[in-house]
Amino acid sequence: PPTVRKICDRHFGIGSDGILVRESNAGHDEFCLRIFNPDGSEAEKSGNGLRIFARYLWDRRLIGEAPFTVTTRGGVVCCQVTEHGHTVSVEMGQVRFGSQDIPVLGPARDVLRETLVVDGQTMEYSAATIGNPHCVIHQQHVSERQARSLGPLVESEDRFPNRTNVQFMEVLDRRNIRVEIWERGAGYTLASGSSSCAAAAVAKKLGLCDSSITVHMPGGPLAIEIDGDFQVRMTGPVTKVAEGYLSEELLGANQMLHIRRNL
Repeated sequence: PPTVRKICDRHFGIGSDGILVRESNAGHDEFCLRIFNPDGSEAEKSGNGLRIFARYLWDRRLIGEAPFTVTTRGGVVCCQVTEHGHTVSVEMGQVRFGSQDIPVLGPARDVLRETLVVDGQTMEYSAATIGNPHCVIHQQHVSERQARSLGPLVESEDRFPNRTNVQFMEVLDRRNIRVEIWERGAGYTLASGSSSCAAAAVAKKLGLCDSSITVHMPGGPLAIEIDGDFQVRMTGPVTKVAEGYLSEELLGANQMLHIRRNL
């Protein structure tokens, strides 16, 4: 965690919303991925992270355009790279709404259209898991200010024992929603794949949207497809920004040796 925090620091490190670590998985075909938030905590699954990881594997010629699997803490997912590495689809798995799966404290139930009071404001929310926990706040209009002010309070609300990702969701029509995101362990986020999947699944579960939904975020849109069992497929772009090396002055010689051995 100290190394993750140092790299992600936007003043003294590279600056990042997280770190992806590829792990060796001897004897298995699929790739293994660990996902760390900028505060050093480990995430179960990240839709954006999986798309970025797929692009990394493509650039290193470790995969082609055939589907392949990636193992995360939140389960095994199937990915496919198309359009010469510029677009990635991820089978994110099944969205579940049960309180024991997410988890949310209280009796066993589907957590739909419940009430939450934060900072004196009463809000309607639904909760879901897609390998990691999500709280979807239903709103007529959403804003960055709202996500920044209320997001951290909802993230650490007592009913969520593992904390939670938070999405403020505005339904535009049967095929489009807009979300503002507060990500557990990362803070305000311009876009999130797993958050998009959770919010879209809640919109469909509540009968507000159809099975094909475009999720609009400040960082750009993602296309979400949901089947009858709430298995979710996410498709979106990936743009390579740069590649480089970490300096021993940043991390220290011992940590650099460990990183080189695991590349």
